[in-house]
Amino acid sequence: MGIKFLRRLMKPREMDLALSRIAAEIIEDHADLSDVVLIGIRRRGIPLAEILKDKIKQLSGNELPLGILDITFYRDDLTLVDTQPVVEGSHLDFGVDGKAVLLVDDVLNTGRTTRAALESVIDYGRPRKVELVVLVDRGHRELPIQADYVGKHVETAEDEVVEVRVPSIDGEEGVFLTTPELLKST
Repeated sequence: MGIKFLRRLMKPREMDLALSRIAAEIIEDHADLSDVVLIGIRRRGIPLAEILKDKIKQLSGNELPLGILDITFYRDDLTLVDTQPVVEGSHLDFGVDGKAVLLVDDVLNTGRTTRAALESVIDYGRPRKVELVVLVDRGHRELPIQADYVGKHVETAEDEVVEVRVPSIDGEEGVFLTTPELLKST
């Protein structure tokens, strides 16, 4: 295990079950999936969106378009995050005009990442609606933003960190409660 943590919040099986439930809810809420698109927010929103895409296809037979959103330059805290941010770019091979956009992210906290993602999506067009999908909602909102689909609600202290780990990025899988100090010592 590469990460030092206070508590494991979700095991791989629990993550899989939560994403299966979310996929079923999306299918139930969208009678017609032909105008629905998935957009993963860099970094860990992308592999979660890929999993959802596969689960939706298995359950419904419909393959949803999948885009990638890099919100680096839309952040209102860019100067606080990094002096030299890494920009990997967005990739949307489809239009969003008139579509139901499902923004996928790993953790919803203050709402600032979601706000930045909304601004970025609007630069691509005018969706019919935008819904937010998150694996974990940990509270502590600074903006009036809520998720439409949530894998798990977790109560945390403000100084704690919810760390989602996925194999394609981290080489391990799970959701962990940790602290900035523990992350630095990893």
